[in-house]
Amino acid sequence: MTASPWPEYESRFHNWETRSSVRTKPRRLFDANGTAMLLFPPESVPALAHPLVRALGPGGADLVLQHSLYQYLHFTTVLEQTAVLPVTANLSLGTAGIELPPAMRADAFKITTDEAWHAQFSDDLTAQMAAATGVPASAVVEPAFVGQLRRLREEFDPADRPLADLVFAVVSETLVSALLADLPNDRRLARPVRETVADHAADEGRHHSYFQSVLRVLWPSLSAEHRGLLGPRVPAFVRAFLEHDRAAVRSALVASGLTVQEAATVVDESYAPVDLRRPARATVRGFRGVGALDDARTRDAFLAAGLLTEDEL
Repeated sequence: MTASPWPEYESRFHNWETRSSVRTKPRRLFDANGTAMLLFPPESVPALAHPLVRALGPGGADLVLQHSLYQYLHFTTVLEQTAVLPVTANLSLGTAGIELPPAMRADAFKITTDEAWHAQFSDDLTAQMAAATGVPASAVVEPAFVGQLRRLREEFDPADRPLADLVFAVVSETLVSALLADLPNDRRLARPVRETVADHAADEGRHHSYFQSVLRVLWPSLSAEHRGLLGPRVPAFVRAFLEHDRAAVRSALVASGLTVQEAATVVDESYAPVDLRRPARATVRGFRGVGALDDARTRDAFLAAGLLTEDEL
């Protein structure tokens, strides 16, 4: 009997038809007359504690939170449409540059459907809120990761950029989002916001497992040259996804009543560098598990980014 060329794959999509949000959940409808109208967790917006923002009063803080939610939903839509969907489409079609077992290709089709739905329902909720509240989503900006990913891709030869896209998708789908974990249980928030994020989170648990499996197929299949090229850049992919989007915060603050200079001051004084270690723990574990950290340059890059400590080596 010939051994399988792939690590054993245990699909989490056998019951996709009865569990995926696109198949089983209704459209989430926003009601501006709901009793709980906090739209975003204040703890996720450090700018709210700044004196210049506090001087705007409760109405100003509410506006900052609403624009923060708009940006979060826009981030979701753009991430899915530009960074994840192209990769899952290629995985499903067998054109991603790695050979996958049939079950993994079939599951990639399901993830493609899921991610398109996440992008759609995020955009839909934004449009509903804007219509119901009269506050347009005029402050959303291109998420910072888009430009950062564009610059990172330029460091690769054109022939290697699809591999970079695949590794970024692995990173983004295996990172732990505190908002996805915590926001659905925050009873202060408007119900459709909680329910939308809960729908997303339930699907992403399956996606996380899938992309860990993709990594276990991908990394051993790469040449030593490609592993040495991609591994040291993984921390930059992590940072592109997780770091504070300062331009987005500034835009939200200006739309909420601050001047451009005041918004810049608030951001500079309120946002420290992100500690990547905790949200990236599962991602780091995945790359360690496939031997990526055996490469000295990759290991040094993880250490320099704060993803590892010397004690963990």
